[in-house]
Amino acid sequence: MPRRKNTAGRAARRRPQRHKDVLHARGGHRADVFRCAGCRLDVPLTAPGTAHRNHCPTCLTSLHVDRRVPGDRAASCRGRMEALSLSVRPDGEWLIIHQCLSCGELSANRIAGDDNALALMRLALRPLRDTAVPSRALLTL
Repeated sequence: MPRRKNTAGRAARRRPQRHKDVLHARGGHRADVFRCAGCRLDVPLTAPGTAHRNHCPTCLTSLHVDRRVPGDRAASCRGRMEALSLSVRPDGEWLIIHQCLSCGELSANRIAGDDNALALMRLALRPLRDTAVPSRALLTL
């Protein structure tokens, strides 16, 4: 195995760091995507089946940005919202129930057409997997 050369003088000759297209200031993100707070992927703002994308289609994580009306971006909390469970409307539409990890508020958000089907199924089956709730009680509901 060859010996490593002395790299003591290399620090002075370091290449400049390449430019990164990331704006860290509040409100300094790109107009057509946002960075997911959970998995750190870039998520497009447009989503099939909904007018206001409010969660990552990959990990279903959201940010607490809306107050009352979807898309109003009036909440001051800006905490990370974890997907807890799913709910189904009488017309068959699925909703993701999110809970803010900062303030504890719950919200229901419509699923989008490009949401990860495996992540949605894991979320739907979570009550059956939970050993704290007897399966007999779930079946009587």
